[in-house]
Amino acid sequence: MSSAPSSAFRQKNGWAWMVLVLLALAGLYWWWAIGRPVTLPDAPSARIACVSYAPFRRAGETPLDAKAFISPERIDEDLRALSQRFDCVRTYSQGQGLSAVPQIAERYGMKVLMGIWLGSDPKANEQQIQWGIAAARAHPQVLRGVIVGNEVLLRGELSAPVLAGYLQQVRTAVSVPVTYADVWEFWLRHPELAGSVDYLTIHILPYWEDRPVSPERAVQHVATVYAKVQQAFPGRRVMIGETGWPSAGRPRQATSASVVNEARYLREFLHYAATVHMPYNVIEAFDQPWKRAQEGTAGGYWGIFDAQARPKFAMQGPVIEESLWWAGWLAGAAGAAVFALVGAWRRRWQGWRGWAALALAGIASGCALAWQYRQMWFACRDGWEWTVSSVACALALLTALLLARWIAARLAGVMPPAPPSWLRAGWLFVLAFYGLLLVFDGRYRDFPLGLFLLPCVGYALLGWLSDRRQLAKPLLEERFLAVWLPSLAAIVLMQENGLTPVAWLWLGVNLLLAVPVFVDWRRARLQPQQA
Repeated sequence: MSSAPSSAFRQKNGWAWMVLVLLALAGLYWWWAIGRPVTLPDAPSARIACVSYAPFRRAGETPLDAKAFISPERIDEDLRALSQRFDCVRTYSQGQGLSAVPQIAERYGMKVLMGIWLGSDPKANEQQIQWGIAAARAHPQVLRGVIVGNEVLLRGELSAPVLAGYLQQVRTAVSVPVTYADVWEFWLRHPELAGSVDYLTIHILPYWEDRPVSPERAVQHVATVYAKVQQAFPGRRVMIGETGWPSAGRPRQATSASVVNEARYLREFLHYAATVHMPYNVIEAFDQPWKRAQEGTAGGYWGIFDAQARPKFAMQGPVIEESLWWAGWLAGAAGAAVFALVGAWRRRWQGWRGWAALALAGIASGCALAWQYRQMWFACRDGWEWTVSSVACALALLTALLLARWIAARLAGVMPPAPPSWLRAGWLFVLAFYGLLLVFDGRYRDFPLGLFLLPCVGYALLGWLSDRRQLAKPLLEERFLAVWLPSLAAIVLMQENGLTPVAWLWLGVNLLLAVPVFVDWRRARLQPQQA
């Protein structure tokens, strides 16, 4: 009779050990994997026909600031560098110093697709048009075309008839071709605009499609859409005004934003473009940090060069996602040392099992926090976001340390007192709150898995190893939140059509925190009956 509890205890401990080992190995493997060179097809050439250019890449710079101004010297520096890789640049506005682009581009033998920005303000629109007409008349030999308005129909800021009026105004005033640029679906919705332009400019961004397209099928999608638009407008010239892929950001269904996927897409697209001899423009030259405020993390990372003007990848040869992959291993080693140091304080256990449990938990936690820091590096826009994210990570680390001390003692054969229930209730609340944000406003939000893995896995192991005789009935608030966690995560998974691996992991993290609450609740209810 006495051997049964001992056998069950050993079995539970065995599963706990396996989880700790697997988590540590998974963390180390993930960092190792993103540091491996990935073989991709080479681009036909490192030179690209045209690229979107916006100079707002330094900290605090944004075109949303009406007082922002980029000096001609800055633009000259950028275009001199870009002329080594690109034959043409596309601009989007005439204000804030960008009206100098045609004159400077001419010095370096570059052509310009000159943009005139339109919005809902008629006065600002008229100013943009007058500036654009003046620049087109002064430098007609440099311009491949004038793009009057960018995605203004998509944003709903102008109607098609008003836009047609602006297009006609510019066409009658300049001698160069005039066009309008928007997502390809809006050209199909407003075919009447074709008569107001010299050629059609369409945007095809597989990552941002309503049904996102995976990197492996992205170029085929571009070819299909391009043919569809050509068929809808027979005899008309069609240019791809924007296409590209982000190097960082949240996954969307079957798509994922990464350096490897950006390199894959651009290389394959350039092969396709060379075979059909079509005009195209790639978005974009430099990463634009300010776009993260509008489009989430991914919005800031469409550049072929980063914000410091460094190339993110070569157009030939293997591509590495993260050259500093070894930093994740260092974080795991540091985590093991910290957990062992904290676990040694006032310990009540003896033997190697406690130390081994602390080391494994520390490796897994260090790798996870390094993963979260890498995400923060791309996502955080200002001091406030860095502060909030750092505080959250610090609280997750403290929680993990507390839980790791309990788990180490339990695996070493000691039953320590349970951590305070309010701490678990706090994490339930935070996870449920973020789950609500993902459900109702999740298009541009990242999945902070590295942050929530620490408390969620810790509480799952605590629930697994706990002695049912020590269990207290979960708080009403805990039970309420535990019901919502998997429900919200399941909705997020359905929104991703079940195609996003990270969304499945998000559901798993929510279950790790919610299920122990249900188990404790059931055990607490059964205790009086058993007594």
